[in-house]
Amino acid sequence: MNTEIQNDETPETLPPPPFQASALDLKILEYFPGLVVRKDLTNGLKQNAVVPTYVLEYLLGQHCATDDAEVLKTGLESVKRILAKHYVHRNQSELVKSTIKERGRHKVIDKLTVELNEKGGFYETEFTNLGIKRVPISDDFVRRHPKLLVGGIWCIVDVTYEVCDDPKSSPWQIDSLKPIQVSSVDVEAFMKARSAFTSEEWTDVLMQSMGFNPEMFTRRAKLLTLTRLIPYCERNYNLLELGPKGTGKSHIYAEFSPHGILISGSEVTTPKLFVSNSSGKIGLVGYWDCICFDEFAGKDKKIDKALVDIMKNYMANRSFSRGIEQLTAEASMVFMGNTKKSVAYMLKHSHFFEPLPDKYIDSAFLDRIHAYSPGWEVSPVRHELFTNGYGFIVDYIAEVLKHQRTEDFTGAYKKYFEIVSEVSTRDQTGFEKTFSGLMKILYPEGQATAQEMEELLAFAMESRRRVREHLLRIDDTFKRNDFVYRPIDGGQSVTVLTPEELQYPTFANPKSKPDEAAPEETEDPGAAPDAPTEPEQEELELVPEAKPSHIVVPENTKGWSYRRLFARYLKGARKITICDPYIRLFFQARNLMELLQLIHDLVPEGDEAEVQLITQSDQESCVKQEENLNQMVEAFDGSRVAFSWTFDHNPNFHARSITTDTGWKILIDRGLDMFQKFETGPFSLEQALQDARLTRRTEITVIRNERTDNGDTSK
Repeated sequence: MNTEIQNDETPETLPPPPFQASALDLKILEYFPGLVVRKDLTNGLKQNAVVPTYVLEYLLGQHCATDDAEVLKTGLESVKRILAKHYVHRNQSELVKSTIKERGRHKVIDKLTVELNEKGGFYETEFTNLGIKRVPISDDFVRRHPKLLVGGIWCIVDVTYEVCDDPKSSPWQIDSLKPIQVSSVDVEAFMKARSAFTSEEWTDVLMQSMGFNPEMFTRRAKLLTLTRLIPYCERNYNLLELGPKGTGKSHIYAEFSPHGILISGSEVTTPKLFVSNSSGKIGLVGYWDCICFDEFAGKDKKIDKALVDIMKNYMANRSFSRGIEQLTAEASMVFMGNTKKSVAYMLKHSHFFEPLPDKYIDSAFLDRIHAYSPGWEVSPVRHELFTNGYGFIVDYIAEVLKHQRTEDFTGAYKKYFEIVSEVSTRDQTGFEKTFSGLMKILYPEGQATAQEMEELLAFAMESRRRVREHLLRIDDTFKRNDFVYRPIDGGQSVTVLTPEELQYPTFANPKSKPDEAAPEETEDPGAAPDAPTEPEQEELELVPEAKPSHIVVPENTKGWSYRRLFARYLKGARKITICDPYIRLFFQARNLMELLQLIHDLVPEGDEAEVQLITQSDQESCVKQEENLNQMVEAFDGSRVAFSWTFDHNPNFHARSITTDTGWKILIDRGLDMFQKFETGPFSLEQALQDARLTRRTEITVIRNERTDNGDTSK
């Protein structure tokens, strides 16, 4: 318990919401006692106190790191008392100042910023919310906490008041000061506790620590989210993420760590970011581990070209100049912005850097970006994405990440893999720094299997390839490089492509003209089928030719639909059998309904197709399951689709497929469940259009069945 602040006022406190700890929650509490907090408590308190997350979790971690309901309730009361009594609201600053005057001293929670009084040779501080300025502060405090000089930090401060004989002197004095952060981290204990978790468990621990419910994210979505932590643990790492609004791009950089700062991309100046030649004062890069430029995209922003040039040199060499003196810093740069165009549009008509201000669309500047994270793959933030489970106090994991900046895992993959394609130095630096950062986050002890390292290496190479491919679109002096690696034990070489290259092969070639006709479809069994030109039209001639194929729907991509995948094989069929044992829950029934709608669209007026579903009964909700299926039978009664269903009680029934009387058998490893959960509602685009939804990784194999004499296909 925190004994530094006396608690003598007890406001009315509501009990914490009902909570059932998962096996992972209990394991976190066991191995990291006192260092974790329930994330829903943070969100609950956050609504009433405008303080950074790490301030709240500092207090919650001291009082509420338990699953005991009574202790948790008491701890919440303590935290609320502390905030009610000591946190300074701007509109109550005069009342707090009066309290300090009347009592002689009082502890406050406020953000302090320090400046040097050049004439007097001493330091003075300003209290952001309390509104008092020029308060003298001990040199010792400034030496121990230099970030007081740049941007300021949140502290618990014991402030005293005493009228001085000299009217020019400040009556306010700082008796004690303690930054609200974890004082120290036992790295060895952290590593030892990490070894008790599997790779999947540890990934989920980190997701919960970031405030997210890991059950709502695919493996790739988790990696994309964790990529946002790399700038905190990797020195001089340059990350660009552009995506739609509302995906929580800036959340991690605003409040996750006291070692990062979020600034508006349009507000930065050379003196603020690097150095003031007039005063010699070092800018933000000298004091922060991570600097995030929010709202970085936008053609209407006024950009200083000189700043762009200085940033180019810093991002490449970690150095910048003050007059004739060269200075170095380790701050990572993160650039966040919104896109307004779809991925397909940017691929066809421009490039992925198109949303940036024109002065930043400079090939020399963009080549210094180590990774381009596809923000369009990230789900929009919604309530169900957040966790109510336990995660690290954000300041604790922030300190761990800061410590890991001294580690280097850039060459760890060379134990198992080698790069066999010609890549530029900047390409290799880019994907190796991304790989190193992910290793530090997921495998901080440096031990990972060949399969685990391959996952991170391929992901890191993809992130850098996205930069390289779109540099080729804006500067034809850049050389095209493939990204190919191979196991050193003699396995097959792997060429890394981005998901958008696989999804839109016609548009992905940067040398192709926007209006160039698409090449004729080949017999490549690994190629994905192109989408029909106008999927909403019912003319059958728009359905592409059907050929045997193997289709891989990448994880976390958009642009896929049942029409794009299956229409060519369902065209002309009059008897269709759907085998899927998992048409049980509502969303699974909805998927089936959408497939039946597609079949209905493909059947000409005056014809009929018989569709039979073979599934399994769900013992827990069989009544609702049968009700949903019978409603679909009734819905299509009298239409171009005659739908029926039956249960298969074979316990070994797992395979999912669609078989037609025209000779096609479509084998689907996930069945119809190939879309991630999405926001529903009358005005939801994902509800109306399948190709607006994010996908789960799905493999589909289409084979040609032998026809029997009566026209049926063999099973």
